[in-house]
Amino acid sequence: MSGAGGFRGRHIVGSTAGGKRAKPTFKKGTFKRLIKTMSEYKVHLIFVLFCILVSSAAGAGSAIFLQILIDDHIMPLIGVENPSYSGILQVILVVAFIYLMGITATLLFSRIMVVVGQGTLKKIRDTMFKHMQTLPVKYFDANNHGDVMSHFTNDTDTLRQAISMSFPQMVSSVFTVVAAFSAMLYLSIWLAIFVCFYTVLLLAVAKLLVSRSGKYFMHQQTAIGDVNGYIEEIINGQKVVKVFCREDKVGTEFDSKNDVLYKAASEANKYGNITMPVVNNLGFLLYVLLAIVGGLLGIIGVSNLSLTGWNVMTVGTIISFLTLSRSFVNPIGMISMQFNSVVMALAGASRIFELLDEKPEQDEGTISLVNSVIEGDIRFDGVDFGYNEETIVLHDISLYAKPGQKVALVGATGAGKTTITNLINRFYDIADGKITYDSKNINDIIKSDLRKSLGIVLQDVNLFTGTVMDNIRYGKLDATDEECIKAAKLVNADGFICMLPDGYQTVLDGDGSSLSQGQLQLISIARAAVADPPVMILDEATSSIDTRTETIVQKGMDALMHGRTVFVIAHRLSTVRNADVIMVMEHGRIIERGSHDELLKEKGKYYELYTGVYELD
Repeated sequence: MSGAGGFRGRHIVGSTAGGKRAKPTFKKGTFKRLIKTMSEYKVHLIFVLFCILVSSAAGAGSAIFLQILIDDHIMPLIGVENPSYSGILQVILVVAFIYLMGITATLLFSRIMVVVGQGTLKKIRDTMFKHMQTLPVKYFDANNHGDVMSHFTNDTDTLRQAISMSFPQMVSSVFTVVAAFSAMLYLSIWLAIFVCFYTVLLLAVAKLLVSRSGKYFMHQQTAIGDVNGYIEEIINGQKVVKVFCREDKVGTEFDSKNDVLYKAASEANKYGNITMPVVNNLGFLLYVLLAIVGGLLGIIGVSNLSLTGWNVMTVGTIISFLTLSRSFVNPIGMISMQFNSVVMALAGASRIFELLDEKPEQDEGTISLVNSVIEGDIRFDGVDFGYNEETIVLHDISLYAKPGQKVALVGATGAGKTTITNLINRFYDIADGKITYDSKNINDIIKSDLRKSLGIVLQDVNLFTGTVMDNIRYGKLDATDEECIKAAKLVNADGFICMLPDGYQTVLDGDGSSLSQGQLQLISIARAAVADPPVMILDEATSSIDTRTETIVQKGMDALMHGRTVFVIAHRLSTVRNADVIMVMEHGRIIERGSHDELLKEKGKYYELYTGVYELD
């Protein structure tokens, strides 16, 4: 929360600045990249294609054997006094074997695609997470955290459905259509031509339904993102909602967003759900028309033309053709049904690839640092900086912090205090000027070495799910239990930790809701202490705790700061009185500097701030 009456600014997923919902799209080449991602399963995919081919051929072959069964074995037995059924049983066994092959092939490719789908998603998630760790801090400052998380949830889930179900079903449907039509040509070219003309009508109707449902499915996905983003915002700001009694207002706003989702989902599923029934009924109509046309051709004695030449239009030919018509029409309906899932999956894949295409944080540094020999001399020389080229937030900043000095930065919100600490960490690079660390340009220092030499304690404490000991050890992963306990004792955290149910082995949730704000802060200070860095940055570390707790935390911080170069950012000026030098910032410039007593004597801005003539924002 930012202040008492509002939420942190955030970009709602699926919304644009003008309030219009953005239409989900996918870039060209997304499908090609997705296939490339699945390249390690090349053998699996080739076997899947083979199984699909076998399954499709089995379906078409069984229909052809049905013709043989009727024309060559059933029809000749009509009117015979002592019929022999040995031939019929033989053909039935052949048809049963063909069906068994088709069922086995379908089972195999379905199971293999589950393995391919889950394996590909694991690879994508691993790659995304690994790549995310390489991205600069400015990426996370510029993108909504919920939107970043949706890459790992919504986007990968649409891919899962597509890879394990939609893609293989569409390929299987295409193969089945080709196999069925080939079998139709084998049986009767005349009836196959009739099916071609009818298919034009069938495809026109399917295209109309798919285009309408596709549009609404896109809107549905956008509306889902909007609703999820709003829920996340309200959950995070629930205390503010209750304090200002805004339950009715947020309920109304949620109703509005949910209504948009309801309408989009209703329209999407209305057209999506009627696609298959409409196509099926058109298939039944084709079934009836083929029976009529085929029967008429047989009755009037029209010679049947097939791939095997001219022959008679038999009952077996007509019945087999009717069976094939179902194998021909059903896959077309299946393709129509799966098309929207594939489009949404490609949209999700496109978003995933956009994340993977983000440039990782660059590090041109070549100088290594060893904490044990670092003095902690940090200097800014004429530094200018802006988060974008249009707006400069720091102007000609020159300052120095000698080894062991405590430097305090004070000023109103937006004055540029935190920006200075971001530059020390090289979360951002400066536009002009120079920053040196022990006389070395920080641009020449390897970033990981630079950051290992800097400890930081923030106003907002970030703990991770695990024990208290795990959270302290996060500052130095190879620290022993004794080192962690020593760090906790150093910063006055050992007392309350020992009073917890399981002491240092007490398991904390990620938000640490079972502890007070002061206790959380002491754990974060202990985490910084165990790392034992030569330089510390304390950014509003005590601003969210009460005065009594602040005294305890301040003692812990004083112990932590001893013998280190320290940068302190604070709104409470009482916490910076003992700083070696205090720098007063305003609009990105240092307007005053000196010790507490020196600045009070000058009776400038610091004097006004300290005496209450002027209050910090």
